[in-house]
Amino acid sequence: MASSQGTDADKSSLRGNYLAARAAIPVPTRRASDEAIRARLRELPVFAEARVVLTYVSVGAEVDTRALIEGLLAEGRRVAVPLTRPSAHTMSFHEIRSLDELRPGAHRIPEPPADSPALAVPDMVGSVCLVPGLVFDGAGHRVGYGGGYYDRFLPFYPGWKVAPARTTQMSSNPLPVGPHDVPVDYIVTEAATWSCW
Repeated sequence: MASSQGTDADKSSLRGNYLAARAAIPVPTRRASDEAIRARLRELPVFAEARVVLTYVSVGAEVDTRALIEGLLAEGRRVAVPLTRPSAHTMSFHEIRSLDELRPGAHRIPEPPADSPALAVPDMVGSVCLVPGLVFDGAGHRVGYGGGYYDRFLPFYPGWKVAPARTTQMSSNPLPVGPHDVPVDYIVTEAATWSCW
């Protein structure tokens, strides 16, 4: 959905607009888009060569990552997912071996057990992080859900930042950018892959 908002649009109104637009996409259309996104992700060299894949665990109408996680684990690839600390608005990534390990955490999002070991920064060198968002622009800037978890994590992340997104999540206008916003390196949609650097 091409944004009719300019850079003066506030993130709250953008969130509302894009949440509504995403919810209106028929389930079969979402599934077809997500399957095409997974195929394009696997063609992206930085993804194919990544030592570890850090990824959000999709819920609701988000671009599906569960099928991707299951496929990667079946191939013996290393996968890590976020564990959040809501009081501090921070998160760490923890390696998993099955989606069955996950339990509802903050905001009812599936998370690994609190006592599972977190990846250290050296473990993330040569990795890819799949970054969620509601809307992205061509420069790789994003509007997320407003929790600030990725805004605090990404400045210290040493790997590639890749956003899986449907074409309806792409804005034709620049998004509002704050001083702590970190753009992604690539955006992968069902139709194309964009390099943002």
